[in-house]
Amino acid sequence: MNLEEIRKQIDSTDKALTALIEQRMALVLQVAEYKKASGKAVFDPSREQIVLDKIAAYVENPDYTQTIVSTYKDIMAHSREFQVAYLKK
Repeated sequence: MNLEEIRKQIDSTDKALTALIEQRMALVLQVAEYKKASGKAVFDPSREQIVLDKIAAYVENPDYTQTIVSTYKDIMAHSREFQVAYLKK
């Protein structure tokens, strides 16, 4: 496979990931609404660790585990920022 073909596959994967991340953010919004209604804190470190442990277990190639878990840490950090901004409305 040449570089152009690989990049087309990356573009396709990025499109699919974007749709899934957008779906996840819609769910994060629902979580923020629940937290707002119930007075719960945005940051729940024990819940985040559970999620990260699950993510690590989903990874099939162990060479990718650290990178994928780090990516999810970033996703969750941005999700928290989104929730905080939403709760300030």
